[in-house]
Amino acid sequence: PGSDLKVTGVDFLKSQNSRLHHTDAYNTKSLVVRRGQAFQIQLSFSRELKAADKLALHFGIGEKPMKPRGSLLSLNPRREPDFSGWRISIVKSSGKECLLSVTSSPSAPVGIYTLNVKTGSNIYKPEDGVVYLLFNPWCKDDVVFLDDEAQRKEYVLNDTGYIYVGSTYSIYNRPWNFGQFEEFILDACMYLMDKSNLRLSSRRDAVLVSRAMSALVNANDDSGVLLGNWSGNYDKGTSPLDWMGSVSILQQYYKTKKPVYYGQCWVFAGVLTTVMRCLGIPSRCVSNFNSAHDTDENLRVDIYLNEFGEKLNRMSLDSVWNFHVWNDVWMKRTDLPSGFDGWQAIDSTPQEQSQGMFQCGPCPLKAIRDGDVYLPYDSKFVYAEVNADKVYWVVKKVNGKDKYIKISTETQGIGVNISTKAVGRDTREDITAEYKFPEGSEQERKSMQKASSFIRPSGMGIRARFAATTAVGDMDSKPAVLRETVSKSGLQLEITNTEVLYPGNPLELAITVKTSTPGSWTINLAGSCQLQSYTGKVEASLGYIKETVKLEGKSETKVPLKIAADSYMKTMASVEDEVLIHITAIAEVQGTDDKLTKETTMRFEYPPITVQMPETAKLNRDFACSFIFKNKLNVPLDNCKLLVEGLGIFKMATFDQGDVKPGRIIKSEVICTPTRVGEKKIVAKLTSAQVKAISVEKAITVTE
Repeated sequence: PGSDLKVTGVDFLKSQNSRLHHTDAYNTKSLVVRRGQAFQIQLSFSRELKAADKLALHFGIGEKPMKPRGSLLSLNPRREPDFSGWRISIVKSSGKECLLSVTSSPSAPVGIYTLNVKTGSNIYKPEDGVVYLLFNPWCKDDVVFLDDEAQRKEYVLNDTGYIYVGSTYSIYNRPWNFGQFEEFILDACMYLMDKSNLRLSSRRDAVLVSRAMSALVNANDDSGVLLGNWSGNYDKGTSPLDWMGSVSILQQYYKTKKPVYYGQCWVFAGVLTTVMRCLGIPSRCVSNFNSAHDTDENLRVDIYLNEFGEKLNRMSLDSVWNFHVWNDVWMKRTDLPSGFDGWQAIDSTPQEQSQGMFQCGPCPLKAIRDGDVYLPYDSKFVYAEVNADKVYWVVKKVNGKDKYIKISTETQGIGVNISTKAVGRDTREDITAEYKFPEGSEQERKSMQKASSFIRPSGMGIRARFAATTAVGDMDSKPAVLRETVSKSGLQLEITNTEVLYPGNPLELAITVKTSTPGSWTINLAGSCQLQSYTGKVEASLGYIKETVKLEGKSETKVPLKIAADSYMKTMASVEDEVLIHITAIAEVQGTDDKLTKETTMRFEYPPITVQMPETAKLNRDFACSFIFKNKLNVPLDNCKLLVEGLGIFKMATFDQGDVKPGRIIKSEVICTPTRVGEKKIVAKLTSAQVKAISVEKAITVTE
């Protein structure tokens, strides 16, 4: 009877535990649980458990788990709980079986724990005895607690979504597969945690973990996941536009442990969303339209134009991106004064160093909105991205020297239509109001005054080499919210397209000039059309107009600007980025000080891909899915590739279609075998030399 008590088996009760912990979707053999929530383990013994028997469960994390460091937890169901915050109890003991309940601390370090069971002097090491412990948005004592089931479903459990791109007036969605539950993704995230060199005590802290991951998703400093490339040449890797999701990127990184080529902002944001959701931190992709990339935190971006209204690349150190994508993560900020809990901005696109590394955030959205830009982390940088002013200068040659003439200042154009995918719906949600008060409101004025007291006023930031050419009156300091000047003539400009913008067709554009006050007005108008990439880099100047327009009183006139197809098709095919059409107009009313600049960015329209497949499918039963594309453009599409992916249905596949002549129809078929139930999405993307980004997605419901 006094024989040694030995453990003969451990059952981690994976299916019941993972259902309760919302971790049943992870594609891994091991148990995955969330902190601060009970899970059960069944032990089998060599004999019945007696009151005098010694029993302890040891959970260790890291290389050499040790009790004093808190990296080794010894849990004894018959002893009072210790200070670690972990608890253990016997649920029931019958015969040689014993059911235990273990609850980790809601602030336990997140990572991989190894379990050993100690009985007397015997130690039992179960085969595959590892438990992954994640953040827990379902647990009210966890700093990432999110008190809304629909939001948890979207921001933690949804493995597909959209990233909003395009330009202010033509926003469109790019489907993105986050795939946080796919094979090796959780292991890749745990590898990143180890690589981050975060101390064990820091791995309990969502603020430090999200900051470290914003650094590791880019390859700068630490050979992290993705190498950024905005050059337009992607021969040595995958073009940023060809990715459909994070899965192949993180799987390749985990396999090779080397940076994956190449990313641009939406790719960095997509991967960082995957990493955050995978670790259990609620996260969303955020697209900021007309995003200021300000090189010296002076809250203004200077834009230099020639006299035709063409933007000059070489002059501008700051730039305005058509859009920039970063992430919001949800957490309490116990490191800050109260009032800054909730959404925090983080950004893994490498733009500016913070504490010596390319990382950004977490920065509370409330701090950005209220102008509290002294709060960590990187709040000045994020504030400038959504609040800078645009100052337009025309550069003219006078006696062989460049002269800079200030045309206008625009205070409302930056940081508009801030967008994310809506909760539980496939639509865009505008979250600008979470980042800024309404333009022109009293709250906005106060917030701006507060922010400006921490940021150098813009008058000081003007670059020395232009100082000589600038009249002192041009140095607006920021706090006075600049109104658009009320002009003598009531001059206004509008830019439109009069025909649909299909690649291969002429671009039919128009600039409308309006006046609204009595009098005869003579207006010098210049308008230009350029192709640019989303970062505002000019790829080609396509043409311009210079005209003098006469208007009487309240009237308007439309001036056409037409660009022939062959003037832009070559550039479209030679640049590996998606290009946008950028139109700038400058108007000056003779005999007055009325000057105005207006710019807008438009995107091309493309023929659609259609997907043919059933609405529902059965688990593990094959079905066919067809992708059909008809080239309705009047130019051939060279080197066409169709990329398709369906999480839980089939792995990513590529079909080379060669050159597709006008009018030709291509069709590809995939045989799909669903491996998971629920609503699943199939995403397809067509790329070619001329057209980079036609995508489509279709949902299918998989039942047992």
